[in-house]
Amino acid sequence: MAKYIFITGGVLSSLGKGVTSASIATLLKHSGLNVTMLKIDPYLNVDPGTMSPFEHGEVFVTEDGGETDLDIGNYERFLNESISKKNNFTTGQIYLSVIEKERRGDYLGKTVQIIPHITNEIKDRIYEIGKDFDIVLIELGGTVGDIEGLPYMEAIRQIRQEVGSKNAMFIHVTLVPYIKAAGELKTKPTQHSVQELRRIGITPHMLICRSEVSLPKSLKRKLANSCDIDYHSVIEATDAKTIYKVPINFLKQNILEPISEQLQLGKLEPDMSQWNELVKKIVEPADEVKIAFVGKYVTHKESYKSLIEALIHSGAWLDTRVNIEWIDSEDLETKPELMEKLEEVDGILVAGGFGQRGVAGKLKAIEFARVNKVPYLGICLGMQTAVIEFARNVLGIKDAESQEFDPNTKEPIIYLIDEFIDASGEKQLRTHTTPLGGTMRLGGYECLVKEGTKLYDAYQTDKVIERHRHRYEVNNAYADRLEKAGMIISGRSKEGLVEAVELKDHPWFVAVQFHPEFTNRLQNPNKIIKKFVEKSLEFKK
Repeated sequence: MAKYIFITGGVLSSLGKGVTSASIATLLKHSGLNVTMLKIDPYLNVDPGTMSPFEHGEVFVTEDGGETDLDIGNYERFLNESISKKNNFTTGQIYLSVIEKERRGDYLGKTVQIIPHITNEIKDRIYEIGKDFDIVLIELGGTVGDIEGLPYMEAIRQIRQEVGSKNAMFIHVTLVPYIKAAGELKTKPTQHSVQELRRIGITPHMLICRSEVSLPKSLKRKLANSCDIDYHSVIEATDAKTIYKVPINFLKQNILEPISEQLQLGKLEPDMSQWNELVKKIVEPADEVKIAFVGKYVTHKESYKSLIEALIHSGAWLDTRVNIEWIDSEDLETKPELMEKLEEVDGILVAGGFGQRGVAGKLKAIEFARVNKVPYLGICLGMQTAVIEFARNVLGIKDAESQEFDPNTKEPIIYLIDEFIDASGEKQLRTHTTPLGGTMRLGGYECLVKEGTKLYDAYQTDKVIERHRHRYEVNNAYADRLEKAGMIISGRSKEGLVEAVELKDHPWFVAVQFHPEFTNRLQNPNKIIKKFVEKSLEFKK
């Protein structure tokens, strides 16, 4: 039977519950336990797929085609394994499922209520995840006291009753603010937050205290006494130079001891040697390289969370710090002086995105990389715009366009496929008027890699599985003309869709339709992103 660790947040949001959860899970996994993680999001959207990147940040895509919260990306990167779309659910999904059951008559005429019907649905999903694991860590989004979080609090309270006190643990992440004017750390917000939890019927076993400065022993004792928690279960979480240092910081405070005591896990001794080595190279690398990151959401860095982390990980494996030069593709259209920034970098990356805004700037950056032989990596829209730029400026097809930007274009070099096979092998149909939620090519698809190409050189295999999140494809009607002019199609799907292109007469210009950042891990970096950083380092030298 699985044991459950529930991680809640208090005082305010953005305290780093995701990194805290992933760090604890990493330590448990490196201790030899079979661990998985679950993120519960209390918003009413069915998934984050239709939410703005400016509001929600990145939408992370799982191998099995789920559009999930970006915390799932953190889980995968820390645990070095793929996680299912079942490991992230929202209030929208819970209510939708309960209402569908009610419509079918599954509740046999009963009055459908929050308790027991909503809470039972939540518990069923949590138990389902725990079937094949020793430990399940469940992160509850939001903050204690939020009205939308109450059904979840009730459900996890019931789970503790059902599985027994030694099979469930509550960890509360809270803020201990430092008041500069008074020169003091304040415990009152944490005390109130724990009181709110207790009012709901949950007493936390451990506090993770986010703070700008280290907590003195006297303050830890005060928190332990006022919140009725063992002294050694008050763990401090000060800002770290990198999020990958957090598990090591926790380990230094013997965080596994109280966890093992509560869940009766025996002596836990994680092997963190490789992890430590990589963290050292992130914090103090031997070399550095500058990459231009051209995107349309650069004012909100969380929109590119996985890609930023992928560059950091590749840098760690190459003992190199990747310095990112952020360039807003929309500004690139209107501010010619920004082009000078491209002359100072060692590599150019054009990221994905949706819609026409900022595309002209992406095309400028791509042309600069192509003409000046600067290492280039294009991802998703960065691949489609690379094909458009090549068609316009090399093939001379001045009207080359994507149907995403002009549905009536005469030269649809990028077009909408109405019928396709999804990640689970089912046939999907879509048109320009199809609802947006979940109608893209989503999840892991096989890419057949052409031997003798830069793509093959990176992957060292003729077949890889990478994850997708897009609607539009390269139009194969133009393939022959592109290849004759020097653009090699180096990757295709089993159905013949274009997965990757590269330039014949260029040191390293590769663009891919998929999102390689989604399969990237700290302990197993994605090979195409690592090769891009490597080539940028060579270009610098």
